[in-house]
Amino acid sequence: MSANLTIHSFGEPAEPVAVIDDYVRDPAALRAQALKAEYAPAGHHYPGDRARAPAAYLEERGDLLRNVLADLFGMRAGARLVECSYSIVTTPPDKLTPIQRMPHFDGVEPNRIAVLHYLSGPEFGGTSFYRHRATGFETVTAARYEAYSMALREDVRRHGLPPARYHSGTSEMFELTGTIDAAFNRLVIYRGNRLHSGNILRPHAVGPAPEQARLSINTFLWLNDPAGPHSAG
Repeated sequence: MSANLTIHSFGEPAEPVAVIDDYVRDPAALRAQALKAEYAPAGHHYPGDRARAPAAYLEERGDLLRNVLADLFGMRAGARLVECSYSIVTTPPDKLTPIQRMPHFDGVEPNRIAVLHYLSGPEFGGTSFYRHRATGFETVTAARYEAYSMALREDVRRHGLPPARYHSGTSEMFELTGTIDAAFNRLVIYRGNRLHSGNILRPHAVGPAPEQARLSINTFLWLNDPAGPHSAG
């Protein structure tokens, strides 16, 4: 497809992670727009603030993105935009909620695709993917959700709540399966029902200033196709 495209298949082999480097021609201009955006708290799942981002920028290499979605994620009837946001990590480790201290998933639907665009360098940390030890799940589908939730409650009963820090590496509850390092202007594409977590390499330096924060664009797409792999269990 492109010399800038790499495909990773760690963990469940049917669930690829695609990486496109040097996605836009002028990432500095995109970052400058992000630094001027008006941010607000993202809610109780994301540990920071978000602002609306212009999803139209993805069209700069739209043909490549569509090919990746079709060839790797089974898109046959297009996709619609769910959300596109500038995102900055602002929550100090001691203020994280329990759900923010462990790997998460963005939804149980296999048609939900996450497109993550790093606008910070590698020193701010990339993204890692995980397997839940008790269930062996790397993806959480509708059919798996109840079993996963019950097993997670049992984990907490046995091990206690995760400590007040950003999750990193293998733990008593989760096993690391692979990592995508951050790189300025790198795009990462994966199914949102995969267990994953940001690697916050400077946890004690997070703060509200966008120019000093881990900055990314988080886009969610919905494939207009029947449910993809792992929809049944």
